[in-house]
Amino acid sequence: MTSLALINEFLGQPPNVSAHGYQIDHILEFCHWFMGALFVGWLGYFLFVLWRFRRRRNPVANHEGVTSGISTHLEFAVVLIEAVLLVGFAIPLWSQRVNAFPDDKNALRVQAVGQQFNWNFHLPGPDGTFGRTRADLVSNSNPVGLDPSDANGKDDLVVLNELHLPVDRNVIVDVASKDVIHNFALPNLRIAQDAIPGQLIPMWFKPIKTGSYDIICGQLCGLGHYSMKGTLVVDTPADFQAWLKERAELAAPAAPPALQRPPGEPGPGATPGSVPPPGAPKTADPGGG
Repeated sequence: MTSLALINEFLGQPPNVSAHGYQIDHILEFCHWFMGALFVGWLGYFLFVLWRFRRRRNPVANHEGVTSGISTHLEFAVVLIEAVLLVGFAIPLWSQRVNAFPDDKNALRVQAVGQQFNWNFHLPGPDGTFGRTRADLVSNSNPVGLDPSDANGKDDLVVLNELHLPVDRNVIVDVASKDVIHNFALPNLRIAQDAIPGQLIPMWFKPIKTGSYDIICGQLCGLGHYSMKGTLVVDTPADFQAWLKERAELAAPAAPPALQRPPGEPGPGATPGSVPPPGAPKTADPGGG
């Protein structure tokens, strides 16, 4: 990290782990130093005015005021710099986030559904296709409303408050809400998106470093807002596939109980003839029972 970027760390900015995050950090660095310079400059000007126009030196008020145009030039320069930041940097970066989405074929698609006060993550199964969801099917046991009659949803995964993603791969997250307005925020990946009821809003990013990072809600969404936190785990491709396999095994329905054998049918491991056919006379018990 360069010396100029230390101001972000000093102000509590967590480390960046996304491909586009360095652009966000550069804008923040410039804004922080620019606002710091303005603070020092205006504070110095304020103190100078207090000293220059003190009452002892100016017992009679001067109603003509300042005749120099330097203050006008300074204010124009500040407005110009802010316009360059907005039009030249912020708007193009925002446009790339909302318009230049990666190809779905090469990106992992995930759905993040907020509710008071949890995040539900819906991932497609090995078939790569999301199952159909219906609002009338939403329940505590079916938080995203998966339609059991849709074959595409049989292998889908629904995970609470923990999202695993592979490193160095584009990810598209469709953000939605079940109740109030939430905000799906990933501070380490320098991206966030409001979750609005009735809408499915996409966002995308590319994680570039493995590890565990915070998922938070960036909107005040109720009394339990403070507890609406999750974990983003960026895995290696192999670890991500292992996690998918583990979750699929946990989500798989339990095997049906063994069918009861009809009377007289040999059990497992029995040799032919060891069980008498139905109706055969019972032999005497060698033990005298």
